[in-house]
Amino acid sequence: MLTAVDHVQLAAPPGCEELLRGYYVHVLGMTEVPKPPALAARGGCWFRAGSVRLHLGIEPDFRPAKKAHPGLRVTDIEAYAARLEHRGTPVTWDTGLPGHRRFYCQDPVGNRLEFLEPVTAL
Repeated sequence: MLTAVDHVQLAAPPGCEELLRGYYVHVLGMTEVPKPPALAARGGCWFRAGSVRLHLGIEPDFRPAKKAHPGLRVTDIEAYAARLEHRGTPVTWDTGLPGHRRFYCQDPVGNRLEFLEPVTAL
């Protein structure tokens, strides 16, 4: 039986680790998690915020997916969107998911990210 998602892996081009660190730590507010030495040699970076874990692995012929993405829950979605925009990441709001506020953006290598917050009934 499945019990949880342990992590989501996204791809990234070779040599972009510093760019990823700047974005995932300073823009999204995540913490970098050291990779085990045997995996660190492959490049890439791992990040965490609470129970959310994102792994970015190096792919030599990287092309960002146009549709695939992680859906990341946030609190105070308006403030979180403002944080991203203030740090240079444009967001695109979407009203297509009933019961949620959500927006999309792209990381610096073109990975699509979705941020959403359930709407509480009044």
